Amino acid sequence: MPMSAQYETLLVDEPHPHIVCVTLNRPASANALNTRMAEELAAVFAGFSQSQSHRCIVITGAGERAFCAGADLKDRDGMSNAQWRAQHKIFETAFLALMECPFPLIAAVNGAAFGGGCEIVLACDFAYASRSVRFALPETSLGIMPGGGGTQNLPRVVGLARAKEIVMSAAPFCAQDAERWGLINRVCEPEKLMEDVLAVARRIADNAPLALRQAKKALGAAMGPDRHADTRVEIEAYDRLVPTADRSEGIRAFNEKRRPRFTGR
Repeated sequence: MPMSAQYETLLVDEPHPHIVCVTLNRPASANALNTRMAEELAAVFAGFSQSQSHRCIVITGAGERAFCAGADLKDRDGMSNAQWRAQHKIFETAFLALMECPFPLIAAVNGAAFGGGCEIVLACDFAYASRSVRFALPETSLGIMPGGGGTQNLPRVVGLARAKEIVMSAAPFCAQDAERWGLINRVCEPEKLMEDVLAVARRIADNAPLALRQAKKALGAAMGPDRHADTRVEIEAYDRLVPTADRSEGIRAFNEKRRPRFTGR
């Protein structure tokens, strides 16, 4: 789907040059994830992989009640096993598209982030959240378990023991705990959340787009079991930047004491 497309469950706009804001837009349903939203998320984020003009993506929720309440359980009520599995395949595609986004991806968590909503946050590179936000992975209290990358992404940011407590207890926790444990980077006042997120997004978008992509790729390998292999990923990513026009422009601008004009080449 092109950026200009109309979506049933998402709002997609560009609040600043090179920055895209994707808003989960089902506020009457606490922005819960249904089949259509998953399809649209997968399509939008697949399109980003082909973009040469974007440098940072922000994802947030419509309204003040919720960022995303997780999967729409009203939608799932009465599903057969086959229907459930078919829907979850679509959900898996959406979460993988988020995790494979080539640009820095920031969550602006404006309300409750439960279940799949919390997993969307975990699929991002980092997140800021409003002070009153609560998080949870309540799936084990519903007879299921996290299935949007949560069991893999959560231990990487909060540690294995804390992740086990969060998943196995299914208990909600506050934004202050989320910050203390490393799930979010900053707690913001509600009225300043988007201002703070867009400020860091603009700072990121001022940097060289090819360098951002390669740095994200290298950082993504940082948690692997083989540090030497992961360092080789970094070196390969670094070497790809040496012949670029942006690398030459960055050094030239530094020596000429001016802001660089990056073009993504």
